[in-house]
Amino acid sequence: MALVRERRQSKLGLRLQEISERRPRFPLPLPPTTTSQQSTTTTVAELETVQVLGHGNGGTVYKVVHKKTSNVFALKVVHADSDPMMRRQIFREMEILRRTDSPFVVHCHEIFEKPDGDIAILMEYMDAGTLDSLLKNGGSGTFTEKSLADIARQILNGLNYLHAHKIIHRDIKPANLLVNKNMEVKIADFGVSKIMCRTLDACNSYVGTCAYMSPERFDPDTHGANYNGYSGDIWSLGLTMFELYMGHFPFLPAGQKPDWATLMCAICFGEPPSLPEGVSDEFRSFIECCLQKDSSKRWTASQLLLHPFCKQPEN
Repeated sequence: MALVRERRQSKLGLRLQEISERRPRFPLPLPPTTTSQQSTTTTVAELETVQVLGHGNGGTVYKVVHKKTSNVFALKVVHADSDPMMRRQIFREMEILRRTDSPFVVHCHEIFEKPDGDIAILMEYMDAGTLDSLLKNGGSGTFTEKSLADIARQILNGLNYLHAHKIIHRDIKPANLLVNKNMEVKIADFGVSKIMCRTLDACNSYVGTCAYMSPERFDPDTHGANYNGYSGDIWSLGLTMFELYMGHFPFLPAGQKPDWATLMCAICFGEPPSLPEGVSDEFRSFIECCLQKDSSKRWTASQLLLHPFCKQPEN
């Protein structure tokens, strides 16, 4: 579930009291507001709802404040009556969030579960929303090459960390990349991710947002030889960077809503999209390294971090 849309004040009547009796099943420390404070666990009863950040996939994401410390968090609540697939996804997300510790991956502070089956995940709050919301608010031209290089470095650092720990995200897209006011970018929403227990595990299930799927995910019979699941994240990254620069999804004209058949034909049978004239050679090369239809030719996250487009600017 992406933290995308803020609701009008009239929509903020949902109460957290119904989950206030939950005890933390997997306690993790809340960060202190100062170095002199001791880290402690918290309960949902200690959180005050500020507003609803988003709805979808059987749950709600709230902006909440810890009453004692005034720390701000995002609380993702998944309801017990959600469909079984959503339940499986949230448990997968819980498992991955508990495993990860990277400044480029959204941090999970606590996980709560109530006997009735509702689940709440307390996460760090990113106060600028998502890359998708920034793009929609600013339109085409929101992101320059310089800003995209910084964004790409941060996402690649996150992917490099995840891939090194044998975690494939499988749903990299602007709506799943959270941003704060300092333009720090963090990977979020691990509901369809997969932990590769063995190096040679297959990862070809049809999950994730189809618009950002790689050709081998759409058509494994044609494009799936020697399939490497990690490279699918790189394809999605390339489309994300392309979209942020152009202001719309690259395989379709601006304003056109994608449908499955159109996307499959474009991604599997068409050529990868090309950037317009006027972009730098470094940016064009970076996109080409991500959008290779042959997954074995795509660069890895660690290789892309060394690409000229992503190199840190000299002081």
